[in-house]
Amino acid sequence: MGKLFGTDGVRGVANTELTGTLAFNLGQAGAYVLTKETHKQPKILVARDTRISGKMLESALVSGICSMGAKAICIGVVPTPAVAFLIRELQADAGVMISASHNPVEFNGIKFFNNEGYKLRDELEDEIEAIVSKDSSHLDLPIGENIGKWEINENVIDLYVDFICDTIPSDLSGLRVLIDCANGSASSVAPQVLKKLGAEIEVIHNKPNGLNINKKCGSTHLGDLSRQVVGRKMQVGIAFDGDADRCLAVDEKGNLVDGDQIMSIIGLDMKNDDKLAKNTIVATIMSNLGFKVMCNENEINLECSQVGDRYVLEEMLRNNYNLGGEQSGHVIFLDYNTTGDGLLTAIQLLYVMKKTGKTLSELSSVMSLYPQVLKNAKVSNQNKYDYLENTEILELIQKAEDEFNGKGRVVIRPSGTEPLVRVMIEGQNQGLIEFWADKIIALIEQQLG
Repeated sequence: MGKLFGTDGVRGVANTELTGTLAFNLGQAGAYVLTKETHKQPKILVARDTRISGKMLESALVSGICSMGAKAICIGVVPTPAVAFLIRELQADAGVMISASHNPVEFNGIKFFNNEGYKLRDELEDEIEAIVSKDSSHLDLPIGENIGKWEINENVIDLYVDFICDTIPSDLSGLRVLIDCANGSASSVAPQVLKKLGAEIEVIHNKPNGLNINKKCGSTHLGDLSRQVVGRKMQVGIAFDGDADRCLAVDEKGNLVDGDQIMSIIGLDMKNDDKLAKNTIVATIMSNLGFKVMCNENEINLECSQVGDRYVLEEMLRNNYNLGGEQSGHVIFLDYNTTGDGLLTAIQLLYVMKKTGKTLSELSSVMSLYPQVLKNAKVSNQNKYDYLENTEILELIQKAEDEFNGKGRVVIRPSGTEPLVRVMIEGQNQGLIEFWADKIIALIEQQLG
């Protein structure tokens, strides 16, 4: 068995890679590892997104949880960050989200949270993985009245709605917002939040059928949202991904406003209100060079972690920072929640628009985007780390960097969740960075595909 946990839980094609058997074993091992210090019947929240495999995996996962004597509380289709919040609010011992986030419908995933609402540390994931790799004969399985119980409670989402609304000091009346729910976890809750805050909203891609999650919609496919924002004369468009732990925006002209720009807008507002902890934002090595320039020009410190919101969070916790995130739209507000939260991010962005009276295009102009290209080389999961030892690939990367001569950069990294190697190149000349990206992609696929 290869390594199960990537940068965001266990992912795979449902029913072939992520099977019911594996879900059962993960539920059993997760319940054991996360509740072994508990001296009462532990309580574990279980949630999912809208994809068709969700209920199948939920059934298997919950069976594993109950087999360890834990109580599973299924809270239905909710955003991933709602799980993190509700663990704390309901004083649960752990939580599990069944979702493959922005990935296509055939994928699914399982991610665990501890009793504080944080994603698990590497050593805890390793402990769960070690148990899954064995059989369960070494576990002390309860019998009779000590077997765990399964409860359904889908009303707790109202607690999350109230929490999100309470993170800003005013309503959002007067703003015209178009929401793209990606036919995922945001489909019900996002319109509910925006309506409660008084925004004038229209909603697209909010009719999930189990098969259409992320399909030509949401934060990974912004074309429809962009066209409709302009066509319907909306002030802003907000796009979530399948589990609503990230969001991207579109301004009134139909232009993308990405995670770096969103952090620029909100970070500057927090700095001006003296709410930006240690005057610092945490980003990743994939952030646009323009974000670094914006921080320098506005005397904001920028700390960079490796790619993955879990690594952003680790840096934030290590140094008590309160704002960080990724270009992809994962933004963490540690004053409010313990993980990236698309709805929270959207509300904070809309609040700055309401407070300043400025359009989103005006606000986002604080940061100039450098030409950047991000492309994926399709490889097998087993091979995606091998570029680090491939002499031909490393030599080609070095040639590209030499040609940029300090006025650009090449960042290569394996995807933590998919069978891909991501190639990001930045520079002053769009044609040149496209040329080198295609050349590196072709060689990686030839050598490792």
